[in-house]
Amino acid sequence: MRTFIYLRTIFLITFILICGETLAIDEMHREKERLADSLKNLLRSPNLTERQELEIYSGLTGIYASYALDSVIFYAPKAVRLAQKFKEKRIEMGKYWDWGVALGFRNNCDSAVALLNKARKIAVELDDEAAEAAAITLTAFVFILDGKYHTAIDYYLKVLPGYEARGNYSGLASVLANLSELYRRLNNTEMAIKYLDMAAEAGEKNTADPGAYAWRMGNILNEYTSLYLARGELDKALEYAIRSSEIGGSVINKCTNKALMARIYLQSNDYGRALQYAEEAIEQADILKDKMLYVKTRMVLSDIYLATERYREAEMEALKAWQSDSSNMDEARAMAINLVLANIYLHNNAKADYFMKKYTEIIKQYSATSFQTTVSDMAVKYETEKKERRISDLKRQNILYVSGSLIGMLIAVIIWIILSQKVKNERREKQLVAANAVLDWEKKERKRFASDLHDGINGMLSAMKLELTTGNHLQKISNQLDECIETIRRMARGMMPSALERYGMKAALEDYCCLFPNVYFHFFGENKRMSEKLELTVYYCAHELVNNSTKHSGAKNINVQLVQDDGSISLTVQDDGCGFEEQSVKEGSGLKNIRNRIAAFNGTIDVAASPGKGSEINIELKINHQK
Repeated sequence: MRTFIYLRTIFLITFILICGETLAIDEMHREKERLADSLKNLLRSPNLTERQELEIYSGLTGIYASYALDSVIFYAPKAVRLAQKFKEKRIEMGKYWDWGVALGFRNNCDSAVALLNKARKIAVELDDEAAEAAAITLTAFVFILDGKYHTAIDYYLKVLPGYEARGNYSGLASVLANLSELYRRLNNTEMAIKYLDMAAEAGEKNTADPGAYAWRMGNILNEYTSLYLARGELDKALEYAIRSSEIGGSVINKCTNKALMARIYLQSNDYGRALQYAEEAIEQADILKDKMLYVKTRMVLSDIYLATERYREAEMEALKAWQSDSSNMDEARAMAINLVLANIYLHNNAKADYFMKKYTEIIKQYSATSFQTTVSDMAVKYETEKKERRISDLKRQNILYVSGSLIGMLIAVIIWIILSQKVKNERREKQLVAANAVLDWEKKERKRFASDLHDGINGMLSAMKLELTTGNHLQKISNQLDECIETIRRMARGMMPSALERYGMKAALEDYCCLFPNVYFHFFGENKRMSEKLELTVYYCAHELVNNSTKHSGAKNINVQLVQDDGSISLTVQDDGCGFEEQSVKEGSGLKNIRNRIAAFNGTIDVAASPGKGSEINIELKINHQK
């Protein structure tokens, strides 16, 4: 009981620290870190209930949401799993928000949108219009991160009437400010100023919450600064930048403000102040470890060095930005220009020529991408309208169900549950026996095959090579035998990797993914050894899915993600290939084999794919701690 009371007290403090702006921003982060450490220490307390674990995971996610995205990605799934267990719909929805936004910042926008759609579905089930609007707003923000500006505008316009009707000035100011920024990026200055004026008016009406006011008004004032800076009205831009710095706000606003101040002083030829603010902006970007902020601040510094004829440093900063992230077309063009100019002044003609070609490629790609993005926005808008109709139909169906005969429905449900549970239990027992038999047979056969390859064929080929290399005229044959030996070694590792037996799933999957130039492995959680059958199951599932992607999808990038915690293991394989129709592949032998393997662990498989948009397959396994 003492632990639980102490936990409640900590969460009260957490809420005050997160929502208030009574401390300086740096001190607030230190206080949050101390609070997070306290919560993590509570996880080690004996006799901690799962309900208390839920509150701790939820609190950690909330603390880290504003500045430690990797920690959010780690703790949010744990909170979601326990929230589902206790049917805490609102906590589950809130953690989907945090998780989705964190993935959006990490450029995993498709997964982010999927999580936010789950949050929106829960809001509809709860008949909570405010929560539904929040989910739509966050989804729009993720579309901004993905460069789909027109789609983001459509989402924002959906929530404006609701915010106005409820008098939610904080949400209203945020949406209007984001609309202004979108129109500025689309070079529609008139609409940008219109929405920004409306945002400022809404923000000034929301003075009751100091934290929200600082965030919204800081964002709005920074946007005014950007607009006047783009117009060349430096005095006006500096006026709004100073007002923003006086308000303070989040790390993002603070970083953006200092970068804008550096731009203003750069255009005013006050290089000393420009350099000072640029370096302070980089310090703020390092707090969040966000690529977008890091690239923008590095480019400000590169521009300053270029203007002050420090060409070597200008090149270095532009290269750091380029190596960090060159996927954004606007930033990539600026990087390429700086690299070309710096190398021209440094008389590095080869480098200058190289980056000039890169600049030309970016311009061509920008034109093609602009067209594709417009088409993609139209497609997303069409799909969104279909989902809106489905949600509307769902609401009407819910009203009809509630007005029906509850007693009759309850009896039918009870009968159905009893019968279906009986069928499920029988089916699960059969699947468990079949899955164990398949795994035992595969393990035995794969070990035998790996041993034969390594000890038999490989030994004979090595002996043949030793004899053949004594003659120079047989060098070509020797090279061919080298390739043959290496191929057999790879086959042996693929059939029964030694890393799987010695070190477990993480090491084995890392080794396997390294065999492909376009397959990237990501791991989250605690790297603990599991039962041998479970590790074999996860490895073979990953092997099957990666093999399918490399053979059939034509993907440029394949991401393999493994998330491991005490209660479950999640394996996700996502690619940007040709995709497929979900219905046409669900009965394929590959996925059927995977379903048979994971049945022993109460596993589930979720397939998300469509033609031309890649695919994502997620497998969830329940952990049985018995070896």
